[in-house]
Amino acid sequence: MNTDLSYKRLIAKTIVIGLGFNLLSSHIQAKELIADPNFLTQGSSETWWSTPNVTVSYRDGQLCTNVNEQTSEPWDAIIGLNDINLQKGIEYSFSIKVTGNGPQTIRAIVQQGQEPWTPLNELVEAIDVGQSNFSSSFSVDQNIEGAQVVFQFGGAPAGDVFCLSEVSLTDGEVERGSTSSSDIALYVNQLGYLPNGPKVATLVHPSLEPVRWSLKTSAGELLANGNTQPFGFDPSSGFDAHQINFSKFPNSVSDVYLEADGARSDVFSIKPDIYDDLPVDALSYFYLVRSGVEISPDIAGQEFGRPAGHTADRATPCLNKSTARKIYDQSWTCSGKLDVSGGWYDAGDFGKYVVNGGIAVAQILSSYERALYYSGSKSKLINANLRNDNASSNLPDVLAEAKWQLDFLMRMQVPEGQEYAGMAHHKIHGVEWNGLPLWPHRDPIRRALHRPSTAATLNLAAVTAQAARLFNPYDAAYANQLITVSKRAHAAAIKTPDLFAPSSGGQYGGGDYDDSDVSDEFYWADIELFISTGDAAYLNRIKASKYWSTGVFKPSGIDWQFLAGLARLQLALIPNALPDEDRLFVQRSVLAAADNYIAMQDNEAFDIMFKADEGLGWGSNSSVLQNMVVVAAAYDLVKDRTYLNAVRKGMDYILGRNIMGISYVTGYGTRSSQNQHARIFAKNIDPSFPPMPKGALAGGPNSIPADEIAIKTLKGCAPQACYIDHHKSFSTNEIAVNWNAALSWVSAFLADTSAD
Repeated sequence: MNTDLSYKRLIAKTIVIGLGFNLLSSHIQAKELIADPNFLTQGSSETWWSTPNVTVSYRDGQLCTNVNEQTSEPWDAIIGLNDINLQKGIEYSFSIKVTGNGPQTIRAIVQQGQEPWTPLNELVEAIDVGQSNFSSSFSVDQNIEGAQVVFQFGGAPAGDVFCLSEVSLTDGEVERGSTSSSDIALYVNQLGYLPNGPKVATLVHPSLEPVRWSLKTSAGELLANGNTQPFGFDPSSGFDAHQINFSKFPNSVSDVYLEADGARSDVFSIKPDIYDDLPVDALSYFYLVRSGVEISPDIAGQEFGRPAGHTADRATPCLNKSTARKIYDQSWTCSGKLDVSGGWYDAGDFGKYVVNGGIAVAQILSSYERALYYSGSKSKLINANLRNDNASSNLPDVLAEAKWQLDFLMRMQVPEGQEYAGMAHHKIHGVEWNGLPLWPHRDPIRRALHRPSTAATLNLAAVTAQAARLFNPYDAAYANQLITVSKRAHAAAIKTPDLFAPSSGGQYGGGDYDDSDVSDEFYWADIELFISTGDAAYLNRIKASKYWSTGVFKPSGIDWQFLAGLARLQLALIPNALPDEDRLFVQRSVLAAADNYIAMQDNEAFDIMFKADEGLGWGSNSSVLQNMVVVAAAYDLVKDRTYLNAVRKGMDYILGRNIMGISYVTGYGTRSSQNQHARIFAKNIDPSFPPMPKGALAGGPNSIPADEIAIKTLKGCAPQACYIDHHKSFSTNEIAVNWNAALSWVSAFLADTSAD
């Protein structure tokens, strides 16, 4: 990790590769001394040490600890970070954000890194359930090399947990320069706006006073004008910004633009049907990444036709014992070979991962189920004509696409008579990485199944339980198969609740998708089984979960590693046997979370539904969309247009109203991402390959880039500017099925509510 890339060490420079322009500013922030203060990069927990009685686990945006035994003194349980250098005469700012699982005391100390461990700054604070924020400032009277940040939390019973979402140590105050006249630029949703919705643009401009703006046709005819609303300095972009609100313009019109002080926006339209095509394209993406079947050029388009890839997955062996020992600390393998054909390729690679494929198919099913209950006959999704091979089926196209993945997931279940029977293999991929570009049917790398995991097993249990109720009207036998698989997987997970997928640094041919806390997956599986069966046993498990009464919606959104929020949405939105009082409690929690996300959005000059000034993580566009899913759910529950309009404004960021001036959805907007990291869609590398398909979502800005070209190019980037549209930048510009599933959900919601 290159510590100079910490989001706090901003030199607000935006470098737009391939778009033909640079934006520079003189804003400089204080230097951050913690390499990854918000735990945005997977594996950052490895730099933190702990005493042997403490288990440290990482999930996106948090570092969590668990005390394994009773302790008596504060220093009996510690985590720490070494090698921090402090200079005499500088005032340092120290701050933490921490969440506990109950009343406890935590000591956050900056101290000398050797005996006598002299404290230089100390916070002794009481914490409870929910997030607490603490800060202090200090200076040192001599230069100190190799200082430590430590957290002491001993003197508590075994099982005490706390999670850090920020540990920041900065060397001074922010220095502010002024945005220059050469920085002036205007950013809009390049696809357009709904006539009955909010219409907001962002102007980068140095003035502290309002600036005059105009809305014009492509022929120069004036349609509306007014004054900007100065926003001030926007840390996420590194510029002084204004907002232009032209929501009162009610007409439908094509090919218009905004103008302000010489800056001119991209051309866009104001139409009621602007989102009608997006869910179709976003969902048709999944047919193109199917494994094990020919992709028909007549269906997908001539450029995208290809032979079936990885047909040998029909008889896949397990990982050999020697490699398994390196990854899992045990010489695990399995007998025979398993048919794990089908499914979707996960991302730019050819791996197939149950946990990431699980959340992807779950959200596609959730989008369909949401449409059934909240849009009904007016839904553009339920009867959408996708570009897939569903002509001979009586299934809606959306369910037919989901079935392709569901069948693969069920094949990943361990057969009876083998070790871990009923559980799900965590993943299948090559035993080493392959290069790009590469056709799936020409992949030379041998593939192998990896050890089952409790997380994968619970993903299988959750999605098959959900799917059973949706497929029942069309195919009762298939629905019965799904629920049988779900219950078998659920029972297997209860029997083996702690078989975790470890981190190996992705050195064995595929992503790890490691997870050492599956309490959220249990919560999710219990909820889906309860919704589908009404069995009180599942309700009892739900209410016994720690997630029943605690917050489940984190600032960085729902993801494959933390699914409690997705589960809560299902329980709130989908009809079930929950008692009325409990249903009201659950629904109120969704509304409260939506209010928090809107409050975050209101503090962002570009209306990104994320606290972007604190940095953006891997796949940030998906995180933004996941927050929008929660707010959209709030609208479905209470029909308050505040929620609807917040989702509409949030989509502006994805479609071009960002400091990069780029739509992150291929084929949508004046300039869109075209060169995502992918082995199949690689026309920019080799003209014989297909281009990136329309409707594919790029991962988006990553405040701590992790690939060579991004590290080299984006040093010192402001959070929104940590992106490069280059095929080698996998940490900012990859594709993934779970990201496109989130795009599919939100775009379908926007299409279905366009007239509201």
